[in-house]
Amino acid sequence: MSKKRGLPNQVEMRHDAHYVDTLTKRFEHHVGKYVPIEAIDPNPDQPRTHLGDLSDLKASILAKGILEPLLVRAHGENRYQIIAGERRYHAALEAELEEVPVVEINADDAEVMEIALIENLQRKDLTPFEEADGFAKMMERYGYTQEKLAEVIGKSRSSIAETTRIRRIPESIRELCRLKEIEAKSILTEISRLESVEDMEHMIRAIASGELDRSGLRQEKKAIRQVSSSAPVVSRKPFVFRFAPKGSTFRFQLTFKKSDVSSGEILSTLEEIVTQLRSQGS
Repeated sequence: MSKKRGLPNQVEMRHDAHYVDTLTKRFEHHVGKYVPIEAIDPNPDQPRTHLGDLSDLKASILAKGILEPLLVRAHGENRYQIIAGERRYHAALEAELEEVPVVEINADDAEVMEIALIENLQRKDLTPFEEADGFAKMMERYGYTQEKLAEVIGKSRSSIAETTRIRRIPESIRELCRLKEIEAKSILTEISRLESVEDMEHMIRAIASGELDRSGLRQEKKAIRQVSSSAPVVSRKPFVFRFAPKGSTFRFQLTFKKSDVSSGEILSTLEEIVTQLRSQGS
């Protein structure tokens, strides 16, 4: 009895020109082959945290096989780690395939993260929050600037900055956005600019109930700011970021209005400062 493979017997492996050949063309070594599905490990840094409903993909795999191979790299002895194709992998597990088609490349950790982001962004598989977290991870862990990240993934620097700003939304508010099915990046960006969790929650509930549409979003935000400015001030120590390069003749200090600031917000703010200074000097 033949093994259950990722392709029907009468179909040869093909490489999708956009998602495989294009992503791997800068790598000298990439090989297409079949590997046992039990030898494949998911990517712990996969940008997509919610795989969604796999039933349609599973049905397609059972009927037609996996027509687009998974992108993997060697990961230990006779094992492979997924770079791109997490949903296909999990659907193949549900379909009880024993082998799947893969394309193996040599890629370091930064390249793995970069390719996984590109694939998911091109497929429009990521939520704005997943995009923001993925961008922040590239900048914090691998030292990417907003300009470099924009060049790599084919987006404008302003788009990168806008998406990264969404990370300012705390997890409790993110969950409320998911619950109310608020996913538009433009709306989430406006929400992220509010100072308090209470104001964010108020705006989300107003949008979800239909009291506030996109055109009225900025007016509502302005009204919230006016109310906040007239309310009694609660003393909170602002966050101060200080930077003194070793052996340098200068020191740098950046003071935020709020007390809780993430490293991603610091990087995003510094990028905005550099961009504004460059535009003033041009």
